[in-house]
Amino acid sequence: MSDPLAEVVSLLKPSPSISKLVTGGGRWIVERTELGSPFYCAVVEGRCRLSVADRQPILLTAGDFVLVPDIYSFTMGSIEPPSCAAPPQRLETSPGVFRLGDPEAPVEVRAMVGHCAFVARERTLLVSLLPEVIHVHGEDRLTTLVGLIHDETRSGRVARDMVLGRLLEVLLIEALRSFGGETAPPGLLRGLADPQLAAALRRVHDDPGGNITVAALARDAAMSRSTFFDRFRCEVGVAPMEYATTWRMALAKKLLRRDVALADIARRVGYGSASAFSVAFSRHVGTSPGAYSRYAPDE
Repeated sequence: MSDPLAEVVSLLKPSPSISKLVTGGGRWIVERTELGSPFYCAVVEGRCRLSVADRQPILLTAGDFVLVPDIYSFTMGSIEPPSCAAPPQRLETSPGVFRLGDPEAPVEVRAMVGHCAFVARERTLLVSLLPEVIHVHGEDRLTTLVGLIHDETRSGRVARDMVLGRLLEVLLIEALRSFGGETAPPGLLRGLADPQLAAALRRVHDDPGGNITVAALARDAAMSRSTFFDRFRCEVGVAPMEYATTWRMALAKKLLRRDVALADIARRVGYGSASAFSVAFSRHVGTSPGAYSRYAPDE
């Protein structure tokens, strides 16, 4: 039986980027724009405020962990913001360690923050299946993992990048598992928390080349077709066949990068012919399979 969550994380291929220890005192603020990369933060001591574009600010306290899989702009700062006229104060006290705010003020917050990248060319498709913001409290394993990533980033050990890649995968899975459940926003996590919908989701991942229809998925979920369709769309956030197509195209992109024959790809992702697959791929991705395979890098 497949594990949809593990498969999504594996296909995303998280890659290390930046990891740093941040301390703050007094009034301070940091603003980042146009990052387009995953951001995570574990608060070790004190509290601060995180504002992600177009969302309500989040108060982060000791023991909090937050992950934003696809962030483009955010601000992070003290509870009491500095005046508009005050210049930002940021000092790198040692490699990977930064002091924010008044360097003479007592340390009021300590946090480990980092960025990574999702190497997968189909990252947009896959990230759309995940929550926009993951915020959990009191999960010591997440803080430990962020600490290991920070330590490994600073090291010059052999196989460093491989270890960081594996740690990032574990961090992402652990964050998603901690956040999942019926209280999660519509998406893959909420769908997997529903035992009946989970059976249908696993069917899509187990056999993407099979005869996947709403009726067949409804049977797996032990529901009527109409009840299943409405519940799936409500809990997962997209219609059943839209989810199936998204997953099939993510797999097709991976196979195209491996130079698998078009007819074989069509069979493996559920299309009766290479031409039918090509039409569907072009409509969904915006370019033909041939053009995609010419310009997509090998894995």
